Amino acid sequence: MNQQRSFFFNVDWIIVLIYLALCTIGLLNIHSAVYDVRHPNIIDLDTNYGKQFLYILSAIVIAIVILLLESRFLSALAPAFYGITIFLLLLVLVIGRNVGGNQAWISLGGGFRLQPSEFAKFATCLFLARYLSGVNVRITEFKSFLIAAAIIGVPMLLILRQPDVGSTLVFCSLIFVLYREGLSPYFLVIGALFIFLFVTAILYNPLYVIAALSAVTFLTAYLFKRNKRFVVTLMAGLVLSIAFIFCVKVIYNKVLQPHQKVRIDIILGITKDLKGKGYNLNQSKIAIGSGKMWGKGYLHGTQTKYSFVPEQSTDFVFCTVGEEWGFAGSIVVLGLYLFLLLRLIMISERQRSPFTRIYGYGVASVIFFHVMINIGMTIGLVPVIGIPLPFISYGGSSLWSFTILLFILLKLDSNRMGMVYA
Repeated sequence: MNQQRSFFFNVDWIIVLIYLALCTIGLLNIHSAVYDVRHPNIIDLDTNYGKQFLYILSAIVIAIVILLLESRFLSALAPAFYGITIFLLLLVLVIGRNVGGNQAWISLGGGFRLQPSEFAKFATCLFLARYLSGVNVRITEFKSFLIAAAIIGVPMLLILRQPDVGSTLVFCSLIFVLYREGLSPYFLVIGALFIFLFVTAILYNPLYVIAALSAVTFLTAYLFKRNKRFVVTLMAGLVLSIAFIFCVKVIYNKVLQPHQKVRIDIILGITKDLKGKGYNLNQSKIAIGSGKMWGKGYLHGTQTKYSFVPEQSTDFVFCTVGEEWGFAGSIVVLGLYLFLLLRLIMISERQRSPFTRIYGYGVASVIFFHVMINIGMTIGLVPVIGIPLPFISYGGSSLWSFTILLFILLKLDSNRMGMVYA
């Protein structure tokens, strides 16, 4: 009885309440986004909102089961979870169902589908935490870094084959986990630099970009000419940057899909296509802006009601929040996510177990990336790449995977005063 009471009080119920609040907000917004007057009941299983209600109930069951598991079980089976998701990612390339141009779904019958890439997120976080918390593993050593990069890179490559660029990019967020464990901050700087070079090489003539970059590099080298090692590194960086700039056009023209290139062009202002590829983004911005301060009210959004924004219950669900709940409601939702992320970091930092700390940062990184990109694409700050808003967007695979991701951490945290596992 004492152990049960201890377990009850050790679970972080603040996060549980935030989770339930976000799930409830999601259900209400999905109900509004795809509302059918013939099926007004929010738990009508013939509708998407009825199915979402069922997904939420099953997610709560999954959460309870995870909280009742033995913590060591989660650590010990991390390689098995990772192996299973890799197998499913291979399987979906063979028997998967193509939806929206991505062969990312395995049909389960009865209108239900499973998206393995969603579950690969928690499995990768678990396995990465298991490896990095091992004895004699140092992320600053090349071998350890290479293995960690492979753990992250294998599911990325398989998901890219679907091709699902949005889900692939989510795994890039795990660079923050490696940074927390000792990876040099230069990797973050290099990553930001290459993103900058990619954008500028698309916007401007590559030769002009190279000329400007060379001028800045030589000026910096002159100012720090006494530090020969820094100058050599700087020049090596310039050579790599020039090589990357010349590769940008190849990547842009050969790797990216046509619809992805159009979306990037629209975001960067190269082209305007308000009735074509830019339609979703334009209608999304109209919907959010029309909500003003307090919104139009539940089930009263005109953009929502008349389906002006496609995918409004999934990728563009935040439009419904903005239109019907207004700026005030949007701030509430953003506040819940911010509080959740800060709480996740706090939980991670209070751990005695390196495994739990690393996994906690993985959870925070994945959720942060999803929130930042999903909301960013609905307001025109980033290209539309199609990833769900955690706990709010419609979909069983998404909700279940985020539930598993979050509640594994809550289970590990509830046992933080116990033994420290590797």
